[in-house]
Amino acid sequence: MTLSLQIQRLDPEVPLPSYGHDDDAACDLYARDEVTIQPGERVQVPTGLAMAIPEGYAGFVWDKSGLSHKHGLKTVGGVIDAGYRGEVQVGVVNLSDTPYTYEKHHKVAQLVVQRIEHVSIEEVDSLDDTKRGVAGFGSTGK
Repeated sequence: MTLSLQIQRLDPEVPLPSYGHDDDAACDLYARDEVTIQPGERVQVPTGLAMAIPEGYAGFVWDKSGLSHKHGLKTVGGVIDAGYRGEVQVGVVNLSDTPYTYEKHHKVAQLVVQRIEHVSIEEVDSLDDTKRGVAGFGSTGK
């Protein structure tokens, strides 16, 4: 079964999300406008799209690996709820020491649509014991 994702172009020229390969987990999102991000700066990159994520699902915006590894660009935020109908904007922080310009209609991030589960929140006085316990970062060794 293929899930349908309804997309509304807010800018008629912006590319629709697309999968690079048939077996890709994520589809690419494109910048509506040219946006330059300075070192250490956070920006919102508009996509020119609104979408109707199906009920029971959420959209998760992730880095493009090439932009992340080569240019130090990291997406921030990145959850699109099923009830949201506004323009999708990609939050990005530039972790490098050089400015980067997203060209108009170039890839900015990727979108994964996944089924979500709501859980019942239950406050307790203590949690069960596990082998790992409270061991955090680095607890599995090198």
